[in-house]
Order: sequence, then C-alpha cells, then structure tokens
Amino acid sequence: MNQIKKLLIIGFVWPEPKSSAAGGRMMQLISIFKQNGFDITFASPALDSDFMVDLASYGVEKKTIELNNASFDSFITELNPDVVLFDRFMIEEQFGWRVSEQCPKAIRLLDTEDLHCLRTARQKAFKENRTFTLQDLLSEEVAKREIASILRCDLSFIISEFEMKVLNDLFKIDASLLHYLPFLVDEMTEDHLLELPRFEERNNFVFIGNFLHEPNWNTVQYLKETIWPLLKKQFSEAVLQVYGAYPSQKVLQLHQPKNGFFIMGRAEDANEIVKQARVVLAPIRFGAGLKGKLLEAMQCGTPSVTTTIGAEAMHADLPWNGFITDDSTEFAKQAASLYQDEKLWLQSQKNGIAIVNECYQKNNYASELISVVTSLLNDAENHRLNNFMGSLLQHHTLKSTKYMAKWIEAKNKN
Repeated sequence: MNQIKKLLIIGFVWPEPKSSAAGGRMMQLISIFKQNGFDITFASPALDSDFMVDLASYGVEKKTIELNNASFDSFITELNPDVVLFDRFMIEEQFGWRVSEQCPKAIRLLDTEDLHCLRTARQKAFKENRTFTLQDLLSEEVAKREIASILRCDLSFIISEFEMKVLNDLFKIDASLLHYLPFLVDEMTEDHLLELPRFEERNNFVFIGNFLHEPNWNTVQYLKETIWPLLKKQFSEAVLQVYGAYPSQKVLQLHQPKNGFFIMGRAEDANEIVKQARVVLAPIRFGAGLKGKLLEAMQCGTPSVTTTIGAEAMHADLPWNGFITDDSTEFAKQAASLYQDEKLWLQSQKNGIAIVNECYQKNNYASELISVVTSLLNDAENHRLNNFMGSLLQHHTLKSTKYMAKWIEAKNKN
C-alpha cells in the first residue's frame, strides 16, 4: 500500500489476550494490519481492566469513547479513518450509523468472533432439553440483529467454516460479504516438540476458559457432576485443575481437593499451564465459533478430549489430537487411556501439530486478508451497489437506531 491507511477498531471490550480467545484473536488482527502499514486507533466504551493489553506497546493509539454521545461524531470526523473494524455486531449496532453518517467512504468491517445467534440458539435448545436444528436460528431474535449487521457491513470476518456454510445456505448471504478468517498462528515443526515437556514430565488433567462465557461455566459443571466421577472410577489418582478468568462464587464452590478437583482461578500464563498438563478436557455442550483453548492445547503439544461441538470446524478432515465423543462414559474412558498410554499420547500430539499447520497458518491467510481489504478500498462504490439489501438496511436502521440514540443522549443531558 503506497500511503499509510488509518484503521479504527471499535472494541466491545479492551483486548485481554490472557483472559479469552477473543482477546487473542483481536491481537492477531492488530498484528496483521500493523505489519501491513496501517496506522491503528483502538476505541472502546468499556471500562479499563487490570488485565487489558498495553496497546501503546504495540504502536496502537487508545481512545475511550461513550455510547449514545455525539462526542464520537467529532472524534471520528477528526480521525477520518479509511477502514473501521467493529468488534462484534453489538458494537456495529451502536456505532455503525455514526460511522456511516460521518465517514461514508470508510470501509466497514465486522469481526463476528463467532455467530452469537448460533451460540444462543444452541444454549436455549440445551436448557430446554431438546435437539437443536438450524431452523431454530430463523426464529432467534439475535439472528435478526446479527444478520442485519452483517448485511450493513462491507465485509464480515467469519472464524468457522461451519458458520460460513450456515450464513451462505440458511441466511443466503452473498459470498462477497463474507471472509473466512480462522485463528492465525505461526507454523510448528516437529523440532518444536523437543522444546516442550515430555510425557513423563507432565501431570494432571486441565480445563481452561473464561467464566464470563456461559459455555465454559456449563462445561465445568458437567465435568464436576458427570465426567469426573466416571473418570475417577477409571483412574483413582486423577487430578483436574480448572483455570479461568473471572470465576464466580458458584464456580469457586466446586473446589474439592479431596476428590482431586481443583478450582485454580485465573491463569497467570495459560500457555505454561497447558504445557505442564498431560491432557486437556473440554466436554463443551453448546457454543459456536472455534475453541481457542483447543488450538492452544495443540500448540502446547497437549492432547485433548472434547465433544463434536468442541471440535466443530477445527480440524478439517484430519485426525483429532486425542478423542471426540459426546458420550460421558466414553469421554471418561478415552481421557484415562490418553493420560496413561504414552504411544497414543505421542500420536495425538503429532496430530495436533498437523492440524495447526494445515488449518491455522498465519502466512496462508494474512496476505489474502490485506488483499481483500485493499480491493474494497479501491472499489467500495461498486461493492456497495451490489449489496442492495445492505443499503436498504443501512437506510432504515440508520434512522431508527439514530433516533433512539439521540433520545437517550437527550435524556442523559436532563
């Protein structure tokens, strides 16, 4: 790119790469745009947190903004970005109309993180004890909001190939509005394994996940109530360490050292903890997107046992780095055998490296991403002409959202 382009990222929260996969994903995106010469400002209405990344150390300007406040209009007009990236559809709903009004030429990108409507509908079906079907999405309120947001943007980043298929087949979203972008990590070699702790140097089962995320809390409940008693029968010395940011009191109450079940709280360095563990357990029963904890396990050379939802869209047609099962008895049995059988463990570890290199190679996706964004910058007008539904939604939603925001703004002044 000849001249420096300005990118404004509007974050739902400040990035916390050590607390969640979403935080790690955001830092991956920042890294790619930065390496390709973009001047980046990261703005968010969220409160600062003790665990947020120091954006300045990455050469990114930090800006706190307010919801339902015209001060954002002045800020973005002065900044005049070439590209605006919305972090999740809720942020596009809040700020998209202001961006469109103040900087109509700016390219509008949406990072969906995962399809919220898919996660919500699966969670609902699970709680109601019924089988989830894709048709459930059509009556989901969140789906209407999320799909409208995708249509209003010039391009949306979709993290899962399964979700790409849902958007194409069920919601009939044009392929030109979607860009497949999984987690992006460096290549691993077999030599990398030599730097990791060996089978006999590792101990314990581990689960790791941010407890603000409902699927993680549900997973830990399931581990404690169902999986763990079965696993202890198979392997009486088993110890499970559960790590995660923001554990609530109900999470902490599951701590039961006598039974080998330890609630450890926030991990100072998740990578180190997963590297020292022998097996990752992730019996996830609902959710969407890709599971950062399972990719991290592969990078740490740690085999895992998970469910079909956990492994969804994560490994192409390659063998998993451990086992995939939805049956609790089978889950416990396979976890015990993976923990105790070194040959099986080593093969699973190698499977993980193959998946990382085949499915998440940063070099395979970074240049394509920049190429697509550059193409949009050069031909935004034609791209938008071909997205009539997006223009229609932009027109109507802009008006309704705008006047609701103006009403809240006026109310706040009184």
